[in-house]
Amino acid sequence: MMDRRTHLAALAAFAAAVLPTRQTKALGKIMEEIYPQYGLIGQIIAQPGQRAALASILTEGTNRMPGNFAYLVGEDAANPDALWVVEIWADEEAHAASLALPEVKAAIAKGRPLIAGFGTRAEFKPVADAAA
Repeated sequence: MMDRRTHLAALAAFAAAVLPTRQTKALGKIMEEIYPQYGLIGQIIAQPGQRAALASILTEGTNRMPGNFAYLVGEDAANPDALWVVEIWADEEAHAASLALPEVKAAIAKGRPLIAGFGTRAEFKPVADAAA
């Protein structure tokens, strides 16, 4: 199990690896100018062979969540059924409010049968830009 420091380092590396350069720079600008106050990183274990389908569901409609600055879904390199989700929010309240959005509720309902379980989860306060 990774400690929080390792998670935060992984967050920066993950963002740099999965985001196009333009988006990584945009996220860095947000981190410098807006100072998001809440972040999550968590592992979701899909039912065997369902990782790609679950990833697709998790990213439906995620570009319209008020207060969300980054929502990244990536495949775990060591576990063929695991995904990592990294979220950066204006604050914890914005994250909580997102769970009431119709698109998010629909994605949760659609994805729930594909989830076998959950791994490591950590909450954090973003303090450095993703390109660092």
